Amino acid sequence: MSRLCAVFMGTPDFAVPCLDRLVADGHDVAAVVTQPDRPKGRGGKLAASPVKAAAAGYGLPVLQPEKIRAAEFMAALAMLKPAVIVVVAFGQFLPREMLALPPLGCVNVHASLLPRYRGAAPIHWAVMNGETTTGVTTMYMDTGMDNGDMILKAATAIGPDDTTGEVHDRLKVLGAELLARTLAALADGTAPRAPQDGAAATFAPLLTRAAERIDWRRPAAAVHNQVRGLNPWPGAYCLHAGKVLKVWRSELAAAGGGEPGRVVAAGEDGAVVATGAGAVRLTEVQPENRRRMAMGEFVRGYGLTVGETLT
Repeated sequence: MSRLCAVFMGTPDFAVPCLDRLVADGHDVAAVVTQPDRPKGRGGKLAASPVKAAAAGYGLPVLQPEKIRAAEFMAALAMLKPAVIVVVAFGQFLPREMLALPPLGCVNVHASLLPRYRGAAPIHWAVMNGETTTGVTTMYMDTGMDNGDMILKAATAIGPDDTTGEVHDRLKVLGAELLARTLAALADGTAPRAPQDGAAATFAPLLTRAAERIDWRRPAAAVHNQVRGLNPWPGAYCLHAGKVLKVWRSELAAAGGGEPGRVVAAGEDGAVVATGAGAVRLTEVQPENRRRMAMGEFVRGYGLTVGETLT
């Protein structure tokens, strides 16, 4: 396989397997571009991104511009003369002049089967919406949001109890494999190019606090999908006795009946809560300012009883 001179742009854990694969396949990674170190944890100590940490392990040069449109950064990038720029969950939109810089284009690995779920949180929304299939798409980047011509796709199933974290971990591996195939096709001139059908596009916007609040009036399946779609971050929540109760794990329950939010059963195996249609069993929760715990432990420690209402 032909080796390419590449600049890699990425930030979170999702992007690391793609960088690993670039190196393993022998491509010349001229530089790694990632977001600046950010404060993390209660102490607010500056922490490197997962991509920066991985790049350091390979001894690769790392660039961390606050703004990639800055003239100084653009000049440094042009000096590297990359044949291709690979972008995986970088965190900033690329300007037109950067998109035009590499002769083979800027290639993005996106965590959905485009044109569905364009945007910042494709895995979360696919799980929350109860999709049974998702995947990754490589595309030539354009100035719009995830609307560039597609190169290759790979699909994977979403199980009925899969969390966003579990799907994320499968997709990051699948994305690295798809990127390797994409770069091989680019190198030998066989990469396909398929325009997206804009009429079929759906969107996956950034998550808001409103998206995290459980509405017990919704059907049980929708509540369950919300819980698993927001695990491991940021977490679905409701209120118990006026305090935030995050719900990390749930399952559909056979028992039902009662007003939405009403606890209809509570014990060691969890708490069954009525919804607008059916019921869900809560199995793992996290009280405000406390650790995660099994729902049975919460029932014992916080005195949750049948007849109470979660809001």
